[in-house]
Amino acid sequence: MIRIRLAAVLGGLALAAPMLDAQEIKEREIRAHLEFLSSDLLEGRAPATRGGALTEAYLAAQMRYLGLEPAVNGSYLQRVPIDVVAADRSSMRAVASGKATATFRAPEDVVLWAGSSTETSAAKAEVVFVGYGVTAPEFRWDDFKNVDVRGKILLVLVNDPPAPAAEPQLFGGNAMTYYGRWTYKFEEAERRGAAGMLIVHNTERAGYGWATVVGSWAKEQRMLPRNPQLPAPLGFRGWITEDATTALLRQAGLDLTRLRRDAESRNFRPVATGITLDVGFRNTVQHLESHNVIGRIAGSDANAAKEHILLSAHWDHLGIGPAVNGDSIYNGALDNASGTANLLALAHALAHGPKTKRSVLVAFVTAEESGLLGSDFLALNPVAPTEQIVANLNVDGGNVLGETRDLTVLGDTKSSLGPQIAALIQPKGMRISPDAHPERGYFYRSDHFAFAKVGVPSVSIGEGDDFVGRPREWGQQQAEDYTTHRYHQPGDEYRADWDLRGAVQLTTIVLELTRELANSGVWPTWAPTAEFRRAPRM
Repeated sequence: MIRIRLAAVLGGLALAAPMLDAQEIKEREIRAHLEFLSSDLLEGRAPATRGGALTEAYLAAQMRYLGLEPAVNGSYLQRVPIDVVAADRSSMRAVASGKATATFRAPEDVVLWAGSSTETSAAKAEVVFVGYGVTAPEFRWDDFKNVDVRGKILLVLVNDPPAPAAEPQLFGGNAMTYYGRWTYKFEEAERRGAAGMLIVHNTERAGYGWATVVGSWAKEQRMLPRNPQLPAPLGFRGWITEDATTALLRQAGLDLTRLRRDAESRNFRPVATGITLDVGFRNTVQHLESHNVIGRIAGSDANAAKEHILLSAHWDHLGIGPAVNGDSIYNGALDNASGTANLLALAHALAHGPKTKRSVLVAFVTAEESGLLGSDFLALNPVAPTEQIVANLNVDGGNVLGETRDLTVLGDTKSSLGPQIAALIQPKGMRISPDAHPERGYFYRSDHFAFAKVGVPSVSIGEGDDFVGRPREWGQQQAEDYTTHRYHQPGDEYRADWDLRGAVQLTTIVLELTRELANSGVWPTWAPTAEFRRAPRM
């Protein structure tokens, strides 16, 4: 009811959006959106909550105010069905027996959640260590060796197998492939009929600490309704600390360090541990819905207007979760109120600046933090035919620290979009910096990946780490500090002293790139080695 009433009030605005002057992207506009979107009023913007509904209404009202066309059958809102599954922590058990005994504490030792929207999660089976849990024929790699793991609980290492000196480009070298993502590991476990899976957390290899695991997963989970064509879901999913894993395996006469070393070889075979793990807990299941908020700016050319540049940013965050220092609202100011604010300013400039030949879709997608649910749903249920989407430009994090001499472009080596961006910013004295942490697999962790999977050349564009007026190492220090202390934690809050000149710089670059693509008859092309390339257009 709140969503409907507020949408009616805000959506009824009839004022014309202000025309833009020569400086099209305004710092004050970005700041106003950012401060509101990251306020406690929106309660962390979790999908299918009051705060999420308020966010959707605000975004739809802004689109109407700016004059964007509704892109979803006369509406700005694309319904995304979401199952919300909350584990009853008081009922949770995780007990090891057999060759080792232990009762695990949640969330200190393990973080567990349901494998599907079921009222009971349970599995009791032997634990089998399966290395990195990867089957990759193109790399001649198979961690399973035809061993039947049906009904087993799999213990798996995070990330890809490391590349040896003799094969420096194995699994992308230092860069993570999709095989290293936790999503792939759970999917492979389901394909093999496993009863459950635990991923062994390692801060360096995962790219984030245990506090981030707790903040992300020790709370209610959101998922799309289960596709009946998929394999049976796991009885549970989970993470386990390295210390807890080491202690457990030691009782069974196994050494985690040695197992990890063995798993770095193609000769590795699954290891039956002789440990029986009994996991069970009750869930509260709600069948709810959230929304992608999508508007369209029609192109000026009758033929080219059928083709679309897709701009995206996720509006959601984690909502209300475990309290840290008395604060339980996960505001998500940088992640991703900042990118959402940038995209609103970008939509304003496109709608009230020079018209482009091709059309532009502006999509604020939901449930990114739950596993790219909103963008996955949009990619599979597009508001324009996928073959008419020229490219996707995504913004996840909007630069709140000042102007930079560089950009980070996730996916810059996977299509011609990377060289195009490099050429665009070179006259500005800027460059694309290589991913500082390719091992963390950021390309697979943001919404552009959903569109890449269906063949659309896609990149996510963000600031680099070479900040104007700062020591060279300052940017990386700030990034590491954020990851450690604020990423997916209540500390990701708005600050009035943020330097949003960087947000203006970043948004202006995306604006120029959008216009370049939208006024061109050229289609971006995939690199030959890109995983999800579609056939080139004739």
